[in-house]
Amino acid sequence: MTNEELLSTYGPRESMEYDVVIVGAGPGGLATAIRLKQQAAAHSKEVSVVVLEKGSEPGAHILSGAIVDPRALTELIPDWKAKGAPLNQPVTEDAYVFLGGQGGSFRIPNLFLPPFANNHGNYIVSLGDVTRWLAAQAEALGVEIFPGFAAAEVLYTEDGAVRGVATGNMGLGKDGKPTDHFQLGMELLGKYTVFAEGARGHLGKQLIARYKLDEGRDPQSWGLGVKELWEIDPERHQPGLVVHTAGWPMDPSTYGGGFIYHLDGNRVALGFVTGLNYSNPYLSPFEEFQRWKTHPNVRWYLENAKGEVTGKRLSYGARAINASGINALPKFVFPGGALIGCNAGFLNVSRIKGSHSAIKTGMLAADAAFAAVTAGRQHDELKNYTLGFENSWLYPELQKDRNFKNWFRWGLSVGTLMNGFEQYVLRGHFPWTLHRKKPDYAYLKPASECTPIDYPKPDGKLTFDRLSSVFVSNTNHEENQPSHLTLRDASVPVDINLATYAGPEARYCPAGVYEFVDDGKGGQRLQINAQNCVHCKTCDIKDPTQNIVWVAPEGGGGPNYASM
Repeated sequence: MTNEELLSTYGPRESMEYDVVIVGAGPGGLATAIRLKQQAAAHSKEVSVVVLEKGSEPGAHILSGAIVDPRALTELIPDWKAKGAPLNQPVTEDAYVFLGGQGGSFRIPNLFLPPFANNHGNYIVSLGDVTRWLAAQAEALGVEIFPGFAAAEVLYTEDGAVRGVATGNMGLGKDGKPTDHFQLGMELLGKYTVFAEGARGHLGKQLIARYKLDEGRDPQSWGLGVKELWEIDPERHQPGLVVHTAGWPMDPSTYGGGFIYHLDGNRVALGFVTGLNYSNPYLSPFEEFQRWKTHPNVRWYLENAKGEVTGKRLSYGARAINASGINALPKFVFPGGALIGCNAGFLNVSRIKGSHSAIKTGMLAADAAFAAVTAGRQHDELKNYTLGFENSWLYPELQKDRNFKNWFRWGLSVGTLMNGFEQYVLRGHFPWTLHRKKPDYAYLKPASECTPIDYPKPDGKLTFDRLSSVFVSNTNHEENQPSHLTLRDASVPVDINLATYAGPEARYCPAGVYEFVDDGKGGQRLQINAQNCVHCKTCDIKDPTQNIVWVAPEGGGGPNYASM
């Protein structure tokens, strides 16, 4: 049944009204809520705020490296240390290493590292734990947080302004028909709605298209970050050490690199980011990450003195991240609402940091919304948010790193040299701007023009397969529900993607969602294992025909990341 038919049969939906509705209980969304309540208290006003979170709890879907620059957090909550914020491990040392294919490596002397590579004053954290702490701070201020409720639909006024969102219907069967447990979604109505869904938010994507917010901007660019959390031998653990790698296993023309972050408690976060503008359809970001771990400079941390893998993998996850820069930043205000954080693309790709910009943009949007609400306005554009960003410290930070990823279109050597020149020699002051012309999915070449990649089989100790990885991500969805991975045309995966591109969805997905299987008629069909989905959004980005559309599953489904 269509949503219109469900509403006609079971409607109308119940509704609740607030001054500000926030979609997403990540760092940005929670910072927005906290700032609104702080402003209300400072001005002796009442402002009602609600935050919707599709995960089972705040932090359940949060995945990041993560190194946090505390600048924005300090502005938001100056006494965060006294309040017990889980920023426990300061960065003690930076190391940038180029890896060679035969096990060799070269470390860049720290003297020659550009400013964006300096993590002095930053913290290695579990961003999920930070998010849970922020949620507690928000609730203490009177913010209502509804976990397990996915915002599935944007609601509009008659004149086209955003007036809120509706949560997804619960209790639909796989056939799309109501079961005995059916429950219609609820409408959350606000004078302003702030969208803080993270990278490639499915509602943010719709809003950008509806209001043409990206008109005249560069196409967005993305990377897929795949991460594991390990507990390692104390003798191989260096609390506060940050290692970034470039080079192997990527070929010189493919953007990507790894990270090794030493947290407290003998824990290490290992991850690899692959630029989703890669061209070879046989490439698998998940397998590249597994292969990267076999390099002597990486596996050393996971072994003991005898060369035995003694580290224990604790968790796994994957998430698409913005890698576009300010040149692709869309207009982020529209009638009745705003985009903040990675939902708009505020991540600083050169620093590999987006949490501080999510918190900062959340604060700026909150200031603009508070002023509008207390002035009696609603459903107009929060222009003061745009002005606030342009006058903030975040704008010049993103502006000086605007060319970072675009230099790598000429390969690793040119990208490294020119970024070093711009940032180390010119200190971010340069008159030129590089632009992108194609979205990531358009870079994929036909399989006939590319060489297949032979990835080694996992050993179950150092390297792993997708299904065992999904298991330790604690991913689960209600099995009897419509697939949230939808196809515009069911014939395209076999007739075009498989025939022309050798079925890249079976490789770019880091969770084993997509499989080409025997159709029983001498051919193949695409099988979608939606239960495995970790909500990384890669399929929505990289599908060469843009035939896959990610929509919200029932609230509470997806990964439940522990300390990621």
